Amino acid sequence: MDNRYFPLVVVVVMLALGLTLTVADFQRAATLRRPLLVALICQSLVLPTLCLLIAEAFHLQPTLAVGLMLMSATPGGTMSNILSHLFNGDLALNLTLTAINAVLSIFALPAILAVAMGWFMGDGRFIPLQVDKFLGLFALVLIPTAVGIAIRHRFPEFARRLQKGVRIAAAVLLVVVVVASIAKGQATLWANFGVLSGAVVSFCAVSLSVGYLVPRRMHLGPRQAIAVSLEVGMHNAVVAMGVALSPQLLNNVEMATPAAVYGAIAPLMALTFVFAARRLDPAFRMGVNTPITESPAS
Repeated sequence: MDNRYFPLVVVVVMLALGLTLTVADFQRAATLRRPLLVALICQSLVLPTLCLLIAEAFHLQPTLAVGLMLMSATPGGTMSNILSHLFNGDLALNLTLTAINAVLSIFALPAILAVAMGWFMGDGRFIPLQVDKFLGLFALVLIPTAVGIAIRHRFPEFARRLQKGVRIAAAVLLVVVVVASIAKGQATLWANFGVLSGAVVSFCAVSLSVGYLVPRRMHLGPRQAIAVSLEVGMHNAVVAMGVALSPQLLNNVEMATPAAVYGAIAPLMALTFVFAARRLDPAFRMGVNTPITESPAS
């Protein structure tokens, strides 16, 4: 797959995300302050910090470390919502978090990427994220998401009909981009297969665990914890690979490799984790849940 088409891949995926969101999802955020605050702290502060520590612990080479950090900064999307629905998570909370994370990623993705490049590629190897690339990445995430939300708001029936086709296109692109990324970066992948696989698996496990355990410690119900876990723990590999491989942005095959490995591993790990959480958390068997409409002071 020609690198020139990767920006289009990001556009399609972010458009698909936007088509799933409504204005009501953003309005609902005002009534979900506590679970929303917990989720956003996990997503924007805790997770990138833990991802950085994982990259350091596995001694990833700088480009792979930046690629893993790029993965941590991407939003979730439809997969987390689908899994939340299948496993009786709090789907309303999932939709709200997806909406907020889509907006957050517009700012967080370029910022976390810039920090990661400064941290891992210093000592004369620093490749600054130039202002034009920062703004290009900002626009690449913002514009298709906003267009999708606008279509959903103005033409809801058309958006619902369009969703299926766009989701199928996004799923096909995931497979194509993963295969293309692995093919382009196979030398790097095989040379670093052990540490990279270990780092990606660790990142998946930590993301899902933090997303579940922190809300439970904050006395949120298990259905809300499942929603937060999937939203925090599932990241959009296609967006990360598109950003890494786009000639207008990073144009770096090695930075796309962690996302390619993640795209192949993460869905299976998410299924396994949620199944285990439902079996091991006594609150699920007891039917204990925090209502979605809880007040901020509760």
